[in-house]
Amino acid sequence: MQATHQLNVLGYLCPIPVAEAKKALHELTTGNILEIVADDPETQHDIPLLINRTGHELIDIREDAGEFFFLVKVL
Repeated sequence: MQATHQLNVLGYLCPIPVAEAKKALHELTTGNILEIVADDPETQHDIPLLINRTGHELIDIREDAGEFFFLVKVL
């Protein structure tokens, strides 16, 4: 799946990536795909928890060179 929107939170530490992801997901409509790009290792745990709590679908998580990519479908 291809992202329709991207949230870049590189350089930010938790809780900022989670707060920004929550805000972005709230602003998007059903069916949009959000890619979240972060480099805080805590996001590997915190972003999936946020997605689960908010009822969206976590499509994919991957890491590349210390950056974490989360692909989320807005439900």
